[in-house]
Amino acid sequence: MSSKMPSQKMSLTSVILLALNSLIGSGWLFGAGEAARIAGPAAVISWILGAIIIMVIAFNYVELGAMFPESGGMSRYAQYSHGPLLGFVAAWANWVSLITLIPIEAVASVQYMSSWPWSWANWTRSFVSHGSITNQGLLVVFAFMIVFTLINFWSVKILTHFTGLISIFKLLMPTLTIIVLMLSGFHTSNFGQGIHEFMPYGSRSIFEATTVAGIIFSYDAFQTVVNLGGEMKDPQKNIYRGVVISLTITAVLYILLQITFVGAVKPSLLTAHGWHGIDFASPFADLAILMGINWLTILLYIDAFVSPFGTGVAFVTNASRTLAAMARGDHLPAWLGRLQRRYMVPRFAMIVNLILAAVLVCIFRNWSALASVISASTLIAYLTGPVAAVALRRIAPDLKRPFEPRSLKWMAPLSFVLTSLAIYWAMWPTTIEVIFVICLGLPIYAYYEIRYHHASWKTQLKGCGWLLGYLLFISVMSYLGSDGFGGQNWIRYPFDFVVIILCSLVFYWWGVNSSVKGEDLELGRHVNAHVDQ
Repeated sequence: MSSKMPSQKMSLTSVILLALNSLIGSGWLFGAGEAARIAGPAAVISWILGAIIIMVIAFNYVELGAMFPESGGMSRYAQYSHGPLLGFVAAWANWVSLITLIPIEAVASVQYMSSWPWSWANWTRSFVSHGSITNQGLLVVFAFMIVFTLINFWSVKILTHFTGLISIFKLLMPTLTIIVLMLSGFHTSNFGQGIHEFMPYGSRSIFEATTVAGIIFSYDAFQTVVNLGGEMKDPQKNIYRGVVISLTITAVLYILLQITFVGAVKPSLLTAHGWHGIDFASPFADLAILMGINWLTILLYIDAFVSPFGTGVAFVTNASRTLAAMARGDHLPAWLGRLQRRYMVPRFAMIVNLILAAVLVCIFRNWSALASVISASTLIAYLTGPVAAVALRRIAPDLKRPFEPRSLKWMAPLSFVLTSLAIYWAMWPTTIEVIFVICLGLPIYAYYEIRYHHASWKTQLKGCGWLLGYLLFISVMSYLGSDGFGGQNWIRYPFDFVVIILCSLVFYWWGVNSSVKGEDLELGRHVNAHVDQ
């Protein structure tokens, strides 16, 4: 069997295509329209801001991924630096976001299906009612998710053949949309003649759109590269290359799509309804219909299958590897971490994820609700990245670091602060709802810890106390904060930002100084020993 393993290793090109396949999903189909509705032309700034935030976050994970090139690695880094409790909470939060990504892509396809404009497709309109998936639509969503899972069932090699083809189409379709819509009717007047027209709803709307419109969600899939560290060729170099190249391509594409959307809306619609009134069911397809570009409309409806389909398939991969890695931490059933012998894929983890994804979509039945859950839970998991990277430099300076930038000392706290602000932008009550879901994992952890491990709770709480304290802080802050972000307006904008920035730096300092030298760090050393510097 060992002789077959090298043939399964993925090249840099395959990794980039797989990352793009994850990054270019339903976000481009819905994000530009939703962001413009919230922030008007200033939504362009929201996409730039979102790209900056995710790139700064990714900076920490590139160092960690190169140090520990293993499948599902993002669920393990905090465990190496701060012990099993913090590692579990971070992994659980990340896993919640990943399993939510599976149904959101299926929901995107079904929502587009329900808006097909042709008379022969009237039967699809029963799939959605008042913006939410109906029971009949759920059956179609379940069918999509089953197909996503089955494609992953037979090896990484089959997956890369599939995603290579679909990724090329997913790149070409948004590019074609940008070119055609810009040439068919681009209205520069839509961007306004001054700052008040460009930013009609104030600066706060820019930050709101960054999280609420699914912008953070749209960029989130850079972790595909990091999580496949154990399955790619030359991970010490290719993790960095894969993250930078895939995120750069995606950021340029999404920003151009937003500019195109703003310029393509007919000025008469803006005069009649304003940006808040531009609420298309299928944004780019509706624009193509209004412009009379029927062939583009058909291609966009086809892409409404292809883009979410490819992303859904990719995130079945990510979610299953994350759950399998969590099981190897001995706080979940061991069978979840088993790899199928012939194809070396975690099939049991895939099946469990499929079942839980079906439960989630029964509760959250529309794209925007699922996007909010994904953004907030992902960002909470990302808080541990900068803390772990800096803490490991302090407690284990001897570890091999193929990527060791000097700028980490200021990039890490910047990453923590930006992540904290983006969590706040998710708005009350989404913040407290997601934190509640994350806390549901704690009883499971406690059961396995008490029954099988009997480790020192004092040591574990030392490593995780800062994050538990942070979750309490951001919950209270979200409730007390400005009304533009769903709060009670006791702390008004922009003073709420000042409070979050200052308190986040305190929690960051606390986290970095709460690292734990123990058995988990030794596990990390074992993984790191195989790194070629």
